[in-house]
Amino acid sequence: MRFQVASTGFYAPPTIQTAAELSPLIGRSPEWILSRTGVAQRRIAHEPMSVMAAHAVRDALGDGPQADLLINASLTPIQLIPDSSVFIQKELGWSQTPSFSVHATCMSFLVAMHTAGALISAGAYKRIVVVSAEQGSRSRDMGHPESAALIGDGAAAAVLTATPDGEDSQLLAFSQSTWPEGSDLAELRGCGTRKHPNDADTSHEDNLFRMRGTRIYKMAVLKVAEQIKTLLAEANLTTDDIDLVLPHQTSGPGMSAINRFGFPPEKVMNIIGEYGNCIAASIPMTLAQAELQGRLKRGSRVLFLGTGAGLHVAGAVVRW
Repeated sequence: MRFQVASTGFYAPPTIQTAAELSPLIGRSPEWILSRTGVAQRRIAHEPMSVMAAHAVRDALGDGPQADLLINASLTPIQLIPDSSVFIQKELGWSQTPSFSVHATCMSFLVAMHTAGALISAGAYKRIVVVSAEQGSRSRDMGHPESAALIGDGAAAAVLTATPDGEDSQLLAFSQSTWPEGSDLAELRGCGTRKHPNDADTSHEDNLFRMRGTRIYKMAVLKVAEQIKTLLAEANLTTDDIDLVLPHQTSGPGMSAINRFGFPPEKVMNIIGEYGNCIAASIPMTLAQAELQGRLKRGSRVLFLGTGAGLHVAGAVVRW
């Protein structure tokens, strides 16, 4: 697919919550939080995800024209109906622009980018903005320190266009796999028909996020290793050919595991300590930070990589 990420946008809520501030809320020391999660601080949003998303979209678009399609790639919705992309448009002051959401948990941005690339390649749209905005702090279970210590809030967006003449930006490889045997490893059981709000046996805890960190780590490491081999083979590249890795910011241990796949730390964007795990916004926030830091050059070979509840594993190799 010949498409180009023309620009990116970033938004982090101003409120910072440090490990020391979170410590008494979850009954664990700051040292425990840092050793288990690698998250020194995270942002806490006091505005809805639609406002965060609008900030990121405006930053990505800059002075350029409005997109002719908006794809919301977020996990935390405003409400179930209507789709949250409607509220993002409302916040932006847009009207009539088509929009919809892609939901693949933490992999939502990658799947949405792949979808947008296909639509651009098919000539259906010329300029698409993909945005992820997460307010996961609202669903933290403080009685479950392992997951509560990971989550942060934030948003990021990317504007995709057709590759200009004379340039060689394109998708070199994409791979996505899902293993439903991992469906119980990361859950928020409420808000649906399984644990409906009107059911007598639905509890407050059903509306909070929990994960089995050790089990999901062991399963994910094996699957990610397989996915990397598939992606590199499809792109006809080796690990040495990759200029930059943009991973989902799972946790400190999860980020360290990427080095075991043959990528040295200097090639891996790591923002877990400063922003935590921002769910689907994690990858585009990492992408936007890489651009802000000048680490993305046209022609660079970039590996997007990550896992999500499901268990989903997805990755892409892009010639920037």
